[in-house]
Amino acid sequence: MGLYHLFRRPEYSDGIIDLIPVREPPPSRELGFGHERVWRIAQHGKGKEIGRISYRDGESPGVYFYGHIGYHIDPPWRGHHYASRACQLIREEILRSGKSSAVITCDPDNEPSRKTCEALGCRWESEVPVDPELQRKFSISAIKERYIWIL
Repeated sequence: MGLYHLFRRPEYSDGIIDLIPVREPPPSRELGFGHERVWRIAQHGKGKEIGRISYRDGESPGVYFYGHIGYHIDPPWRGHHYASRACQLIREEILRSGKSSAVITCDPDNEPSRKTCEALGCRWESEVPVDPELQRKFSISAIKERYIWIL
């Protein structure tokens, strides 16, 4: 067990992964993310970060392209459904914020993220071109696929 784990307790856990809160600098106000929470994803009881997940409760053009939920799993840890587990762990948090659905976006060629959306039972909404200004300012891909997770 790492020293970090002794001082930071998981906020959520399913016995397979733990979500450990991270204090992040707030995102650019321009993106309109609203309140954003970020967690480290760690294998249960080990504390070592294997990815991250964030939840943004805002509604804005930034959220339209970035989604309410953002996640990544580091390459050595992919293929174990950790991203979908992490989404399930923050489901109640999303509901408490007053939402009955959440948007997840991914790049068209990001098959692992698409599989995560499918595992969650998300509904594919559309493929959208990203505003060129957002692309330049925030280094976001030119096209995003939007999925709706009905909670």
